[in-house]
Amino acid sequence: MNETSYATEQEAFWAGQFGAEYIDRNKSHQLIAANISLFNRALRMAGPIHSCIEFGANIGLNLAALRMLYPSQKQYAVEINRQATAELRAHIPEDNIFEMSILDFDAESIPDGKCDLVLSKGVLIHINPDMLQHVYSRLYQATNRHILLAEYYNPSPVDIPYRGHKGKLFKRDFAGEMLDRFPDLKLIDYGFVYHREKAFPQDDINWFLLEKITA
Repeated sequence: MNETSYATEQEAFWAGQFGAEYIDRNKSHQLIAANISLFNRALRMAGPIHSCIEFGANIGLNLAALRMLYPSQKQYAVEINRQATAELRAHIPEDNIFEMSILDFDAESIPDGKCDLVLSKGVLIHINPDMLQHVYSRLYQATNRHILLAEYYNPSPVDIPYRGHKGKLFKRDFAGEMLDRFPDLKLIDYGFVYHREKAFPQDDINWFLLEKITA
């Protein structure tokens, strides 16, 4: 898929060279360890999680961390960058990888139906704000139980310069917007991981665990 086929500049940005360069900046065993710590905290109230789909999985470091906590978990990934998906195949089967924009993803394409957990970590912040409602729908449609959002939080929407680029990073209350849109979503737990945490730092991430309550 070439860049002109994308609906937004943000999709083309991450599908291209900048997305490929991001891979090398974010490869480390320390990051996997920090993710294990984060998910252990964030999912403590979730119960068993037999299946997970990550939106914006990159090379699969988040999924690798989840695999340490849930060894038999069936995993799926949506990732726009071709180089990232090539490395992602080392973590999950090729048939479970959807190499496409989140905006093009259809939950009906998940082979085994909806997943116990939908994960977005550091992804919603890079979505064009005009398309967020579409992305929220895709997250919601893909889960039968939980959604974990780990993103930068701000009570009101704000555009932040990102490595010299404008219009590529946005902070807002993503979880709150999803709760307002979908009445059967409930906030189960939330937290924050500071970049100065001594053992397992994250990049000042706020996480929110949501649960879909069905009658």
